[in-house]
Amino acid sequence: MTSNYLKMVLDSVKQGSTSVDDALEQLRHFPSQDIGCAQIDHHRELRQGMPEVIFGEGKSVEQIVRIISAMSERGANVLATRLDAEKARQIMPLFPAGIYHADARCLTLAQQPPEQRGKGTILIVSAGTSDIPVAAEALITARFLGNQVDHLYDVGVAGIHRLLARSEQLAAASVLIVVAGMEGALPSVVGGLVDKPVIAVPTSVGYGASFGGIAALLGMLNSCAAGVTVVNIDNGFGAASAASLMNRI
Repeated sequence: MTSNYLKMVLDSVKQGSTSVDDALEQLRHFPSQDIGCAQIDHHRELRQGMPEVIFGEGKSVEQIVRIISAMSERGANVLATRLDAEKARQIMPLFPAGIYHADARCLTLAQQPPEQRGKGTILIVSAGTSDIPVAAEALITARFLGNQVDHLYDVGVAGIHRLLARSEQLAAASVLIVVAGMEGALPSVVGGLVDKPVIAVPTSVGYGASFGGIAALLGMLNSCAAGVTVVNIDNGFGAASAASLMNRI
């Protein structure tokens, strides 16, 4: 249930093209809908400014299909994250208008263009090519939430000249999402170069002592650069959600 959809229903009642009973039927599942395996929060976009998103990991194909169906029937755009290729292979034929973004492991089903609510550009920066799946999840999510998004991949501190050569692009962004594994140093460097919010995303990329991203997480939490905030390990979605809210101010 988007604000635009609700306005459309109310306007149609006002103009007399929709009866009160028909409008009630359209709003019957507002604000939530029990489909057995899930409670669909149709009210979330009106309440929080962002719609409910499906976390695909741990859900069965049948559960994901039922949730997508319930959301799309109410006219909502749909985003499913952490969707592996095998699940996507089974789900996509049921939703021909959907798009599977393999790098991001995300599925999007756009029934209407996302409302462009962002005031500037969100820039996604990744330290290495191995960090791209998390960076791509952030990119797809930020676009889904109505932002202009750009990306800058493989500019980690092992070759700092690659980052410094793009200083104009860094400075032009309204919010920056910086994704890194290993020791997680890149957000601190970026934070020392820009005067905009930096959201750091630790990834689970790295050898044994990276402890599945904990080393990067601790490094980012201890950043000496002002204005750097940190989300959970591999949480590109969470970073994009926060960046989207910042970008609307």
